[in-house]
Amino acid sequence: MRSERHNERAAAKEASHERIVAAAARAIRRSGYDGTGVADIMKEAGLTHGAFYAHFPSREAMLAEAASRACAESAAVAADVAASVPPGQALAAMLHAYLSPEHLAQIEQGCPLAALGSETARQTPDVRRVTTRHIKEMVDLAARQLPGWGRADAHERSLVTVSAMVGTLLLARAVDDPALAKGLCEATLKYLAPA
Repeated sequence: MRSERHNERAAAKEASHERIVAAAARAIRRSGYDGTGVADIMKEAGLTHGAFYAHFPSREAMLAEAASRACAESAAVAADVAASVPPGQALAAMLHAYLSPEHLAQIEQGCPLAALGSETARQTPDVRRVTTRHIKEMVDLAARQLPGWGRADAHERSLVTVSAMVGTLLLARAVDDPALAKGLCEATLKYLAPA
């Protein structure tokens, strides 16, 4: 009986933790690291502010876990896109999905690299480590789609491709001119994923 109650409590705590991390992963992409407060996250997760410390030792620990979740979600989307088309079309499909109007508009669910770009350099080592790991995964995923995968030139091309993808999305989201945002995305696609 005690074991069942303990398991139920542990499952409830895990479910609450998941709600907090999911809310924080959306919030950091929407509002940035500095714009993400514990009280707002706990409210969005349907929990009291006081319950926060039962899940995290600090706000910074929550931000690191939220960054990890956001990066994992983004990597899963990219991998799904690559897997959904024939191998020779995977990189172009990834680029088109990444620079699509839908992804441009989905800041809360989109790529955390573009949403949090310049802020990340000022974050804790844990957040930067998570971001570094995600960038390496994205570079590796893009490189695996290239004909010369495994060679230095494929790795370099992948570095340029990921940099251009993220930079283009960041700039397209930054401007208040929809035609310019569209032009940025289309120009990058023209050069990196020609039809």
